[in-house]
This record gives sequence, C-alpha cells and structure tokens, in this order.
Amino acid sequence: MSTNIDNQAGKLSSGKAAALSGMNNYGQGKSTGMDQTALGAIETGFVLNDMQISDSDAEVLRPLAEKVACIASSDRMNEVTRAWKSLNDLKPERPVFFCDPENGWNEIVTETQMQCTGTLARRWEMLLRKNIFSNDQMQDDTPIKAFFDVPYTVKPDDWGLSVEFEKTRTDGAARWNSPVKDYEKDLEKINLRTPRIDFETTNACLSETQRVLGDILSVRLKGTWWWSLGVTMPFVFLRGLEKLMFDFYDYPDEAKELLSKISSGFLRKLDWLEQEGLLSLNNDATYVGSGGYGLTDSLPGQDHSGTVRCKDMWGFTESQETVGVSSELYEQFIFPCEKPIMDRFGLTCYGCCEPVNGRWNVIKNHHNLRRVSCSPWADYEKMAEYLGDKYIFSMKVNPADIAVAGPDWDRIRRALRRNLEITRDCVVEIIMKDNHTIAHRPENVILWCRIAREEMLKIKG
Repeated sequence: MSTNIDNQAGKLSSGKAAALSGMNNYGQGKSTGMDQTALGAIETGFVLNDMQISDSDAEVLRPLAEKVACIASSDRMNEVTRAWKSLNDLKPERPVFFCDPENGWNEIVTETQMQCTGTLARRWEMLLRKNIFSNDQMQDDTPIKAFFDVPYTVKPDDWGLSVEFEKTRTDGAARWNSPVKDYEKDLEKINLRTPRIDFETTNACLSETQRVLGDILSVRLKGTWWWSLGVTMPFVFLRGLEKLMFDFYDYPDEAKELLSKISSGFLRKLDWLEQEGLLSLNNDATYVGSGGYGLTDSLPGQDHSGTVRCKDMWGFTESQETVGVSSELYEQFIFPCEKPIMDRFGLTCYGCCEPVNGRWNVIKNHHNLRRVSCSPWADYEKMAEYLGDKYIFSMKVNPADIAVAGPDWDRIRRALRRNLEITRDCVVEIIMKDNHTIAHRPENVILWCRIAREEMLKIKG
C-alpha cells in the first residue's frame, strides 16, 4: 500500500505522516467478502458444522486476543471509557469520535493478512484485527474491552410472507419481490413469528470460543436481537417503497393496519425475549442506535436484579424510508407505531440517515430520548438549537468524503471545524460510518481520525 500523502492532506506534520508507517500489511489483496455491518453481526449465518477451531487457527487467534487484552487494560482505554460514560450521561468531558468503516473494513483487513482457514476462526480473526487496527492505527474512541461476545445464532425475522431477493452478479445491489400485493388478501397473513434460535450451533460456538480464547478474554454469550426496531423498513420489504408513499393516500387505513401489525410484532418479540431471559445489557461497550456506544451509569434500572428487561437497556427506532414524507404524515402514520416500542426502554436513540430537523417537533416526544442522529443532510444549526445540552448530538459526517483516492482534506477539515463550532454548546459525538468503500486506501480512515481528533481538541480548548 502506498503511504504517500497528498500535499492537500490537511498539511499533516511529519509526525502524523510517520503514523502511517508500518501499514504495508493493510489494504493489500482481495476482500474477505464478510458482511461488516451491524446487521451482519446479528444474522451470522453460522451452521453447526463450522463451529470448530483447528489447532493451527487457534495459534493465530491467541496472540491477537492477547494483544486485544493488553489494549483493553491500557490507560488510553480507561480514558475512552470515561469519555463515553460522561457523554452518555450528558456531562461530557470532551466530544468523542469513532470511525467504523463498515464494509470498508474489507479494504483494510484483506486476504493478505488473514491467516485462519476455518469459518468460525476467520470471523473471530477479523474482529480481533479490527480492534487492533482501531487502537494502533486510527486511535479513535472505539472502546475495547477484555470481553469477547458470542452471539446467538438466529434466523431473520419471519413475518409470515416470504420476501424474495434477486441479487446482481456481483452480489451488490438487489431488487425484491414485495409479497403484500393485495391488502384484502395478504394483510391477514402478516404476523411476526417467535425468533428461531439454533441453540445447538449457539452452544457449540460458545464452547469452542471459550476453549480457545477463554483464558485470555472473558468469553460471554450476548444476545443482540435487533439493529433497529423501526417499523418502516419491514413495511418496505413487505409492501415496497413506492407503495409506502402512495398508500398513505390510496390505502390509509390498510397502511396503518400493516404498520400496527409490525409494531405489535416487535412488542411481542420483546415480551418473549424478556420472559425467556434472552436480553443482555447494552450499557457497556456495545454499539447502540445508528452510531455510538452504550457506556453509561444511567442504566440498568435501580430495581434491576439479574434478569434483563427492556427498561434496563438502550432502545432504537428510525424511519429512513420516509425521508420524503411530511412531518404531518410521519406523526399520523409512523410515530404512533414507534412510540409503544420506545416506551419500553430505559434510554432511547432516534434516527439514522434521515434529516430529523423537519420532524423534531414529533420525535422529541419519544420516551427518555437521549441520542439523536444528525446525518449529513440535517440542518445542523437548527438541530444544535433543538438539542442543546439535553440530548446527544450524534454528528454523522459524510462517508463519501473518504470514498475516493484523493480526499480533499482541507475541505473535510473546514467542514468539521464549522460543524463543531455550530455545536459548541451541545453534547457531541462525531461518527464516520456507512462506508461501502474507502477507495482501497486504509490511510483515508487514519487521516480522517487525525483531523477529527485535532479539531475536536481545538473546540474543547
């Protein structure tokens, strides 16, 4: 990988340029093809036959785990933990920032680096290498703990009708055949089934991971059952995006009923997860909402006594699919179906890529709202006024900025500085995510992190 830095790279000092040394092992070779999104971490696709780690793969994983354990015990991680807790409790010591390149990770940690051959071992190797890169190269505020979380192996939500996807030859974009074609015939078929958990595979995964890593990291079974509990994404998959827009006018009663069925389905799912003791606290170094980590002393509830309830956790909804819908229609159709879900949780997050300033008058009524996503398309001046120091201003920078071979670092710095000035009196987290490519240049995320840190410290001063 070339480590040349363009002259326009924010006038980086020789010391910062030196930070890119030792990068020759990153960014070379083919993609692993692993799904690096938050949803991909939930729907693992694990099968029982893959739940073994060979001795040779264990020899690769153990030194990586030892490195992660060392990072977790460092003074830097202690400071990062304090920063997140103070932010989430609305008493910030400083802004925090983190970078999750998502599928851009496949252009950082590639087949050239990967050494494991087994399916499970490769998944764990990728996770460990990502943590090491975050600490050693990006040096962002990704909190790294001496835990290794094993997920449940669970099937995707089953709403009673099958959604058929037709993918391209490159396995990138896809189109789907929405199953709810006739409300009169199909609406009654919609009913969210109880989660289908493969306990045999889950237990085998936990046991094998404990065998290989358990004396280095604290291996624990941790249920993460949703990325979002928003009601409009299931609606779109079941009915279609274009139909969502027209149904508000052509079939308003039927659209409300379908949204209500989705909301009720999620509420039953939460009931079942609580009753079965399958929920896990997310007030630790768990990714919550559409960006941010859950570290807080405000959760769990004071009456928490072992079994995790929704009110001990962060909850999250969003409605990206209705970005073109008026606040009046959002309030009429969407909000009434989101609110009962959000009411279940101790703290809540709202929003993802949609600009929420146009419907803030409605969103602000969500229960115990703490974290608000402010996408690149939001009006930051309005959102800074709305949020003040009463909510977390989750500042999402534009991932397109580093999706090219020659980012305009001066422009990136100016934009970030301006937005930090606007939000000077807010509780701010700065987040780079939603990257589907970083132009095969790992240095893009490293240099972005350098600039974010510098501007963040300037505004603090």
